[in-house]
Amino acid sequence: MDIILSVSALITFFFLFSISKRLIQNRKNLPPSPPYLPILGHLHLLKKPLHRSLTTLSNRYGPILSLRFGSRTVLLISSPSSAEDCLSKNDIIFANRPRLLAGKHFGYHHSSIAWASYGPHWRNLRRIATIEILSSNRIQMFSAVRIQEVRSLVKDLFRDSELGKSVVELKSRFSELTFNVMMGMIAGKRYYGENVVDLEEARRFRKIINETLRLVEASNIGDFVPVLGWMDLGGAEKRMVRLVKDRDEFLQALIDEHRSRKEKVDFSSLMEVEVEEEEEKKTFLDVLLSLKETEPEYYTDQINKGLLSALLAAGTDTSALTTEWAMSLLLNHPDVLQKAKAELDLLVGPHLLDESDLAKLPYLHCIINETLRLYPVAPLLLPHESSEESIIGGFYVKRGTMLLVNVWAIHRDPNLWVDPTDFKPERFQDAEGAKAGLKLIPFGHGRRGCPGASLALRMVSLALGTLIQCFEWERVGEEKVDMTEGPGLTMPKAQPLKAVYKPRHTMLNLLSQL
Repeated sequence: MDIILSVSALITFFFLFSISKRLIQNRKNLPPSPPYLPILGHLHLLKKPLHRSLTTLSNRYGPILSLRFGSRTVLLISSPSSAEDCLSKNDIIFANRPRLLAGKHFGYHHSSIAWASYGPHWRNLRRIATIEILSSNRIQMFSAVRIQEVRSLVKDLFRDSELGKSVVELKSRFSELTFNVMMGMIAGKRYYGENVVDLEEARRFRKIINETLRLVEASNIGDFVPVLGWMDLGGAEKRMVRLVKDRDEFLQALIDEHRSRKEKVDFSSLMEVEVEEEEEKKTFLDVLLSLKETEPEYYTDQINKGLLSALLAAGTDTSALTTEWAMSLLLNHPDVLQKAKAELDLLVGPHLLDESDLAKLPYLHCIINETLRLYPVAPLLLPHESSEESIIGGFYVKRGTMLLVNVWAIHRDPNLWVDPTDFKPERFQDAEGAKAGLKLIPFGHGRRGCPGASLALRMVSLALGTLIQCFEWERVGEEKVDMTEGPGLTMPKAQPLKAVYKPRHTMLNLLSQL
């Protein structure tokens, strides 16, 4: 009898606790939320591409929206004011990352800079990235790598054209360009095109990159419905484990190679000029190995591999896609292309574009800003997670809520932009774009903002400007370039860009000397 009474009391306690908890929550001003299904929540409402599907929900229910992705509570924001609340006023609260399968495997159990939650470890990684690797001085030191790779692309296009019109598929060319640039800065190597020293190593690298892009772009239902994650339907986790093992071995071989080479250099026997030359030749990997000498217990090979992986993930495909979107827009707007060409002819003159010229090309920068507004390659940014309760736009947000910032929706909001879906680079020459603030956040904002934004802008500006300077560009056929967005977190084009080009007559002498 006593046992029955005890069980009854326990059941009554939990029932009353559940009721009281719900009553307390109901008194709080929660964000609006559409009706949802048990277990799935709002997942059945989501279509591809995700940023458009979420924009439809925000247009119906408001710019601050609470969603259920399976077992996870998600805060969706789609306005500059709510973005400021989350990424400025409550920046530290929303500086965590949710625990997702990609972070577990690709982020070394959530310890890499992209996936680590806010704290001393992440702050130290951020310091390394911004001061030791991606500082203005360090980026400038690798200017020659970027110029060399861009001119190598131009040389290949010039040779393929045979001085007449030719058709080129630009998506793969831009991808190869950005990977060669990044690997040149990371390890002093190139894996695409000519002058590839180790063909087998290059083949292995390309295979790892292609498989990584496929897996990262795929959504994982197990992140939101745990029982499906345990079952690993489709084998996504198995493929991740296998890929990460291959990637880890590849990066470890690079580290070991650079460590061995570094140990063979006797700096004590070098003259001061030779030491300076060695410093100038330092790659990102050399910098990380130098840091390891100061704190070997912290700068482990795993920490370094995490940083290298983040550089490859954030600094390659994103820049390639932005360049492809920009060129697509220019082909659909030949008047803008002509204006950019005139600016280059007037302000750069009779030499190939150099990074030192970029500062005097304001219209080129307007084109890139407008491209990033219309086609941000991280339309939802990387997800954040709240570490404490907070008030966002007057609404209560509980601890552990996943935050999605719909940058794509903000960038196309008709209340913020005049003719928001039109390609108008000139808007960044006047008041509308001059002080865009959180109306334009393609690289995120606050502590979790992208530390490589400056490098990305240099890369895209140099590549796009050089191609405009050196060649005449036209669409393939009479129809406009298809601007349909493909599925994926980085918003690729559904159809890879193809274009007709020929060398500009005024550039023939310079191109023939490459």
